[in-house]
Amino acid sequence: MSDKTETTTNTNTNTGTGTAAAAAAPEVLTEVRGQVGFITLNRPKALNALSLGMVRELMRTLLAWRQDPQVLAVAIRGSNKEGAFGAFCAGGDIRFLHRAGTEGNPQLEDFFTEEYALNHLIHHYGKPYIAFMDGIVMGGGMGISQGASLRIVTERTRMAMPETAIGLFPDVGGGYFLSRCPGHVGEWLALTGNTIGAADAVAAKLADGSMASADQAAVWEALGTQSFGDGAAVQQWVESKLIATSPGGISARSQIDHYFGLPDVPAIMAALEAAADDDWCRSTAATLRQRSPLMLFVVLEQIRRARAMNLADDLRMERDMVRHCFHLRPGQSETLEGIRALAVDKDHAPRWNPARIEDVSAATARAFFDSPWPAHAHPLATLAG
Repeated sequence: MSDKTETTTNTNTNTGTGTAAAAAAPEVLTEVRGQVGFITLNRPKALNALSLGMVRELMRTLLAWRQDPQVLAVAIRGSNKEGAFGAFCAGGDIRFLHRAGTEGNPQLEDFFTEEYALNHLIHHYGKPYIAFMDGIVMGGGMGISQGASLRIVTERTRMAMPETAIGLFPDVGGGYFLSRCPGHVGEWLALTGNTIGAADAVAAKLADGSMASADQAAVWEALGTQSFGDGAAVQQWVESKLIATSPGGISARSQIDHYFGLPDVPAIMAALEAAADDDWCRSTAATLRQRSPLMLFVVLEQIRRARAMNLADDLRMERDMVRHCFHLRPGQSETLEGIRALAVDKDHAPRWNPARIEDVSAATARAFFDSPWPAHAHPLATLAG
């Protein structure tokens, strides 16, 4: 590979959803400059939401660079309507998921299998993988950044796993990385879907350090012009550009640990609502009442099971769960209903089934953890560790 190579791909053609206008705009930009491979997510109008084509191009690129001795490290960023940075990745393309789930398009299954395999690859990449997590970092954006060897946030970072708001669960390895947050912060983030900024992301162990957003472009450009002895030197050079910050704690940490450490969702809700004179408790309870009651049960179980799992086992569990999200109850998918309300009809009035936490059957929630496949035939059977 030459000192500067560039590959662009129009990922719309891979899902058959692109228009001629969209075909002119590649959604993933990749190049090698010097000793570093650079990836820019280039779907700014959709906040770089991941399509199946983008997942495939990321996988293809990372596999190629893993074997390329010229590439010592990888850097990834997003883009916004004004240019580079400003928005990392808002998650998966939920409109595609709704359409594919409604129409029975088999690419729905491909998307999740291939996305989770990509998440696993990033966690086990073997070369420094440096994520510039500027702006929106949610859902699938967390999946392609949490496995990074260096996770950089800025004052503009808005991080969340908001899946319970669309009748889904924090997938892409969310069980694994959220369950490893301090105390019960993982349960709080997973159930509420609340958004956190840079300081809380570092405190929650979901980021390694901060950089001023205004400094990112210079660091990015300089990465391609420096001479490095090895991949570790690349990462150390970037680390030297991070802002020194005093260690801080997550706000309301004691309340988070108290309430979200309770044994089940009804107990959490009862305790929060019993403390209605406390603003934090009242606000948190109100948020949970807006989420899918069924998926709150599922998600709490997910996070707690994942604490004892390695990444591969967690991803296999999540692959089982996502299959059930679309097929466990024919015609009654919480996920399709949640996406409909948020992104299709945009009435923001999901008709959850059941409608109340008090009416959720624990048996229905447990069924999400029954694998549809024997172990040898699981779509992610080959993932290790």
